[in-house]
Amino acid sequence: MKIGQVASEADVTIDTVRFYERRGVLPEPGRRPSGFREYPASTVERIRMARMLQNLGFTLDEIIEMLHAHDTGTATCDSEQWRLEGALDRIDAKIAELRRTRRLISTTIKECRTGHCRFAGQLEGDRPLSRTESDGRGHR
Repeated sequence: MKIGQVASEADVTIDTVRFYERRGVLPEPGRRPSGFREYPASTVERIRMARMLQNLGFTLDEIIEMLHAHDTGTATCDSEQWRLEGALDRIDAKIAELRRTRRLISTTIKECRTGHCRFAGQLEGDRPLSRTESDGRGHR
């Protein structure tokens, strides 16, 4: 398969295929006599697997290590479980951060509704604005 066909079937750009090749996600393909890269059909599935692992929260370096373990036949559920646990820990940390951010936004909305805009005062370098000093929406 040529690079354009691989990219199209894997739903990525040609640049992504080249990037994955440079980083070691994909093995270096063979070359046609014309010099064009010739990818095996399995390249599409390998790209899809890498993308799926990225969506699960794995870093590119982790994905490369996982694919290498798979290629060498050393990957088992037991040997890879720690990677899954690490990804889950990162997701839990992101969820906690999003919850903190949500609470801050909710609190700020409540403050604005009572006439105090936390951000306007901080941006101006002074106290929060009250509704009487603003246009009623926390703006001057």
